[in-house]
Amino acid sequence: MKRIEARWLADRLEGRDAKGIAVETARLIRTGKLPVGARLPALRELAYFLGISPATLSGAWAELRRQKVISGRGRNGTLITDKTIGKAPARTGRMGHYTPDALDLSFAVPDPALLPDLTDALRTAAHSASLNSYERSRIEPALEEALKPRWPYRYEALLATNGGYNAVYTTVHALVQPGDLVACEEPTAIRLLDILEDAGARIVPVACDDHGPLPASLREALDVKPVLFVYQPRTHSVTGRHVTPERLDTLGDLLASCNALILEDDGHGDISAYPSQSLGTRFPERVIHVHSFSKTYGPDLRLAVMSAPDEIVEKVQSYRLFSAGWTSRLLQNVAASLLSSERTAREVATARNVYKQRRTALIDALQRQGIEAFRGDGLCIWLEVPSEAYAVITLAAHKIAVLPGEKCFLDGNGFIRVGTSMLDGNYGEVSRAIALASRSPGQLR
Repeated sequence: MKRIEARWLADRLEGRDAKGIAVETARLIRTGKLPVGARLPALRELAYFLGISPATLSGAWAELRRQKVISGRGRNGTLITDKTIGKAPARTGRMGHYTPDALDLSFAVPDPALLPDLTDALRTAAHSASLNSYERSRIEPALEEALKPRWPYRYEALLATNGGYNAVYTTVHALVQPGDLVACEEPTAIRLLDILEDAGARIVPVACDDHGPLPASLREALDVKPVLFVYQPRTHSVTGRHVTPERLDTLGDLLASCNALILEDDGHGDISAYPSQSLGTRFPERVIHVHSFSKTYGPDLRLAVMSAPDEIVEKVQSYRLFSAGWTSRLLQNVAASLLSSERTAREVATARNVYKQRRTALIDALQRQGIEAFRGDGLCIWLEVPSEAYAVITLAAHKIAVLPGEKCFLDGNGFIRVGTSMLDGNYGEVSRAIALASRSPGQLR
């Protein structure tokens, strides 16, 4: 049985946090540099050569055990048992499975009944002159014309993509090299973390409050010279907060002192209660702004548009040639038609109001149970709980599914995200279950 030398392995691991070490070790296993059947070094010995605590390394090994890639511990050591590390994202790929009668509030997604009618837009788009062309165009002229007056800054180039996360994925993989440092607000969308880890980035978390990324935390992150800063400038998909204009100015002052690219993920788009905003007004040469249409017009449009300097758009477009070289012109023209429709604008406004009413109804019900929740915006609420594991299990016992907050952190927990967009009633029942789930386990003794 081959034994892996601690110094050899330490020399090949650049990460120094549990997630980074797990990702890099998994890559070594997948590529065969760490063969199946080999015994990993003793935990304390490897931790010594890495210059980290044994507890941090233990966290990395725990993640690989969850993926069933390694097994064993203690006297017999830790063995590599499988190299078939799936490409499924670590967080998104491990979502829970619930019984058919469960109330699934783990997603913050649009209610299909509140999405605009696509019939007229599809009929109009079907007559587009460019339909079924193999030309690898960046964006349909009609879509750019509809977006130009709405965009939050004067961009150099636009690119239509197959959804917001597709834009982020292709951008990150086109611009970020394995081992690069990337500053990212925390908590954040689980797919953003999955994408960054898949690219081999070393994530530098930036702490946040109700007004967005904290300046002091961003300043610390910028001190290590990340190549990219990722944040959500409008309604936040996890917490429901938004970056205030004052906070955005402060963040801009800090970013003015570095050369990091800035990736803005506007995932809620026009379903947000807040106006579109961007640091592109100050740094058009460094900002990549992604505007998704999924939550506003429907996920099956599979459409987002990103703006960036022409050089960056060309790099992203070149990377896309490995797969889909362009985004459906049919769907682009559907979006253009929707953006130009007064009826659709009214439907979107109605949906925005209904989402606010549902979110407010649950928050008010929680308040009657003695639980204060941040009112914010969007399709969910974010709640701090004494024990995240206890809260999730308690709610599951009441046939209610929520998103564990730990998925939204590199290394943290103590929160749950409760989707409100599909919750049309049962506010009292749900609030009472959340009240039980929000108790400390010690209170039950």
